Amino acid sequence: MSKKLVLMDHDGAVDDFLSTVLLMTMENVQSLGVIVTPADCYIKPAINATRKILDLMGCSDVPVAESTVRGVNPFPVLFRRDSFAVDHFPILNEKETIDTILVSEPGQNFMVRVLKSAPAPVTLMVTGPLTTVAVALDIAPEIESKIQEIVWMGGALNVPGNVSKDMEPGQDMSAEWNAYWDPFAIERVWQTQIPIVLCSLDITNNVPLTSEFSRKLGKQRKYPISDFAGQCYALAISQDYYFWDILATVYLAHPEFYQLKEWETTVITKGVSQGRIKVETGGRKIMAMERVDTESFYRYILQQWAR
Repeated sequence: MSKKLVLMDHDGAVDDFLSTVLLMTMENVQSLGVIVTPADCYIKPAINATRKILDLMGCSDVPVAESTVRGVNPFPVLFRRDSFAVDHFPILNEKETIDTILVSEPGQNFMVRVLKSAPAPVTLMVTGPLTTVAVALDIAPEIESKIQEIVWMGGALNVPGNVSKDMEPGQDMSAEWNAYWDPFAIERVWQTQIPIVLCSLDITNNVPLTSEFSRKLGKQRKYPISDFAGQCYALAISQDYYFWDILATVYLAHPEFYQLKEWETTVITKGVSQGRIKVETGGRKIMAMERVDTESFYRYILQQWAR
């Protein structure tokens, strides 16, 4: 069976880095590259950490590209500074040099080039905002036909969002951060015919980071990847933290863990609900992850990181 062609686009947070690790363990995937969008991170340490992670995984042949797009509503500094911490983890700094290539062109242009040259349609695995995808579509609308589907962690359909009033006064808590960063990018992607598989807060709320999971991961500390994951989650365990991007990424390897449901949706780009993906009859049809076999999900992660 031929491998699934995947181009990853992440935005440099803890769960994005771990999703990159997970993607590199998938035997059914051929990774065409990793693009870092400057949203939930500071871009330079996020780029460095991504390249070091690929070195750690023995995947230095997977190119990394820096997107130069900008969003509308910046992520809080408190979120973004984790990129500095991860870049300084001892396990990522045992070598003096980084082997993984950083391509010279902006990430949005790299996306266009990769899609145009791919021998078959490509799955876009997006764990940050959709801005890089939207800009790539504006640069070269013909790449739409080269995208098999977009698997995106973003949005909140029938549950509250996570853009709180404390962080963003005047908002009504209906938006999720990846959507809120650039609602206009969602609107652009929604205008296409590209199949969308959405991993929204509706389902990620069912997979929290727990002390029990951290203890199980600790028992695997002899494995470098488990050790790295444990250090990442130590940054997050004091928060209400969920397997947002990991849940979206596992879908590439085991779609049978999930039940999907079709929704008709619209995107609100302005006002107190800016960034909300609203369920609305007659709207753009998407597939959303509705349920997941949580036992199989957690077991799979531990299995893949035992290396």
